[in-house]
Amino acid sequence: QGLERTEHEGFGGGNTAWEEEKLETRLLEVLEGVCAPSDFTCHQLLERSEEHVEQWWFHEQQQHPDFFQWLCMDRLALCCPPGTYGPDCRPCAGGPRQPCSGNGRCDGDGTRRGTGLCVCSPGYGGPFCAECGDGYYEASRNKSHLACAECYRACGRCTGPEDSSCLRCKRGWVLHEHRCIDIDECGTEMAHCRANQFCVNTEGSYECRDCSTACIGCMGAGPARCKKCNKGYWRDGAKCLDVDECTSAEEPVCTGVQEVCENTEGSYRCVCARGHVRRDGQCVEDKPPDAPEKGFFDDVTDDEVVVLQQMFFGVMICALATLAAKGDMVFTAIFIGAVAAMAGYWLSDRSDRVLDGFMKGR
Repeated sequence: QGLERTEHEGFGGGNTAWEEEKLETRLLEVLEGVCAPSDFTCHQLLERSEEHVEQWWFHEQQQHPDFFQWLCMDRLALCCPPGTYGPDCRPCAGGPRQPCSGNGRCDGDGTRRGTGLCVCSPGYGGPFCAECGDGYYEASRNKSHLACAECYRACGRCTGPEDSSCLRCKRGWVLHEHRCIDIDECGTEMAHCRANQFCVNTEGSYECRDCSTACIGCMGAGPARCKKCNKGYWRDGAKCLDVDECTSAEEPVCTGVQEVCENTEGSYRCVCARGHVRRDGQCVEDKPPDAPEKGFFDDVTDDEVVVLQQMFFGVMICALATLAAKGDMVFTAIFIGAVAAMAGYWLSDRSDRVLDGFMKGR
């Protein structure tokens, strides 16, 4: 494709240095479009084959114009000609010209791998796919072509598409006067269902379906087809009905405090009465837990706390100032120290937290 794309772009050829340079330019342009940007495998293979590619481009084109055969078959030995397979490129089943009679594919065709055996298309069979498979008949045939068409759905082998042209039936059907009749596996006891299932006949087969929960063994669907009623049910004529344990028992079945009985299909359960919940196995009144007692200042806002802090500091400083005013050096020293300490606490986050906790009773 790259050769075709660059064929008319003015690249020359020959032995002169100028023409060789143009030829190399063309090769680079061709290689740029060989692999998709995200195709890592292609880029890896191209890098591994770079010397071969250049050898063919500059020296082998005239003698070996088929680049695919020269590189992939002769040099790298990765491929085989169509219709052959394996390390030695042996012919596929049915021959290399028309492998598998044209009605299938040869395993490993065109590669150095595979078995060479035929994998037939739907409707065809035989080692060379030259016959019609099960469930198909020959609609037409000549020396080189076979067309197979599908039989009537119940036929395993047939001579035509009609239901009266059967030669052999598929499994689950029986042949009668060239027609395939469905076998009733349920009525002929050919079915194998589990103990608590019943059989339903289908075309060519059967199905096993579960009995109703009211039944122990059944002959069909629903509680009216039970062979025996399950525990928690009672028979009313042909039907198994649920026993209401909550109303039929002579004594209460739920004896816990504030427990009531709730009937279920085939059984019952004990639940807490309305307005109650189960905690630690007991039914207790459903009410929110008691709230902890509030502190004296719990309803005080943050702004009010700040005001109270300022008032507290003011009172303390005023009291100390009064004592210091009497001229007692001891109280004067205490006053100055208290002012400095309180100022330090006032400016710290710790002071806010301590006083906030104190004001809120914590």
